[in-house]
Amino acid sequence: MLAVQCKMARAALGLGIRDLAKLAAVSPDTIARLERGEELKPRTVGAVRLALEVMGVTFIDQNGDGPGVRLKNV
Repeated sequence: MLAVQCKMARAALGLGIRDLAKLAAVSPDTIARLERGEELKPRTVGAVRLALEVMGVTFIDQNGDGPGVRLKNV
C-alpha cells in the first residue's frame, strides 16, 4: 500500500486520521507518517491496510495508469 492509496481510501470512506488510527489500532501519528510516505514496519502497514479492506477498500496495483483504490459494494 502506497501513501497515496491510504489517503485515497480514507477519503473515499470519509474517515479522518483519528478514525483510521482507531480502526487499525495504531496512533494518529502513525497514519500521518504513513501518508507522508515515511517507512513503517510491514506489520503496521499491514494493520492499516487490513482495516481499510475490512471497510470495503480494494487496492489496485500499478497498471499503467498508476496505483489506486476502489470501494466494494458492501
